[in-house]
Amino acid sequence: MQNPMDILETVRGFMKSRVILTGAELDLFTQIHRGVDTVDELAERNRLNTRAITRLLDALVVYGLLTKNDGRYRLSPQGLFLSADQPDTVLPMVLHMNELWDSWSQLTQAVSLGKNSHSIPISEKSEVNQKAFIGAMHVVGRKLSEEIAEYLDLSPYRNLLDVGGASGTYTIAFLNQNPKMSASIFDLKQVIPLAEARLTQAGMHPRVKLIAGDFYTDPLPQGYDLALLSAIIHQNSPAQNQALYRKIYHALLPGGTIIIRDHIMEESRTVPPAGAVFALNMLVATAAGDTYTFSEIEETLKAAGFSNIRQIRSGERMDGIISARKPG
Repeated sequence: MQNPMDILETVRGFMKSRVILTGAELDLFTQIHRGVDTVDELAERNRLNTRAITRLLDALVVYGLLTKNDGRYRLSPQGLFLSADQPDTVLPMVLHMNELWDSWSQLTQAVSLGKNSHSIPISEKSEVNQKAFIGAMHVVGRKLSEEIAEYLDLSPYRNLLDVGGASGTYTIAFLNQNPKMSASIFDLKQVIPLAEARLTQAGMHPRVKLIAGDFYTDPLPQGYDLALLSAIIHQNSPAQNQALYRKIYHALLPGGTIIIRDHIMEESRTVPPAGAVFALNMLVATAAGDTYTFSEIEETLKAAGFSNIRQIRSGERMDGIISARKPG
């Protein structure tokens, strides 16, 4: 028998989210991890109201992210992942979700108007928000990129162009899997230092060229046999994607291949489920972004000149993959 209270419990989920987001926004988890673990210390350090932060910390205990003993707070095993000092931290993604909180608050207006009139392109956001976004993309991609690199046979290719490659998560995975491959990452000027730092940490910098530019307005470098669009097309309109495919077509050598990783929707547009929800995320967060079916992607790739267009992987985690070739 269905229980109407289950609906209310689901709707109340925003309260738990807001508590965790506020804890992350104040960086309480990192500070507690470093030993700043009493209400008085945290209130003084962050200039917070003592009563209010006590209520927040106690709620985080209730949600299982902190423990409390003799007035001191500690991170639970799950709470550790919200500390910036944890190697597998998810804090950058949580901070990105904190920004999405404001965007999703405009969903009703966006459904009425067809867009969120308050959305700001990532290239125009603050340095803090841009860094959080790039960090969030690494959080969701660090394991999936390795899985996809193992899934794809890229051994015939030697020179990769990672368009909008962010901090290089997929480039690193592809190069690790393919020792004879070199790469170029093309992304915004302010993103390049983040890529440089991660590539240096991974020992990949000698094999990667970093090229600053805006793929909406600037030409792409040429001479590649492989191009990657990883989680890019959902932020664009079909016309923007077609224009980008044309640029990639000219960047590729004859016979070169483009690989697209994204949500690839079935014709019902309800599968994969995460893609259906993500389409709303694009509605509130971008000017004209969306999730696309294979037929929609195929149409724009063909218009840009590509052939042999195939969906070579389906998935629930934005791990659908389409490949296409430039005739050679």
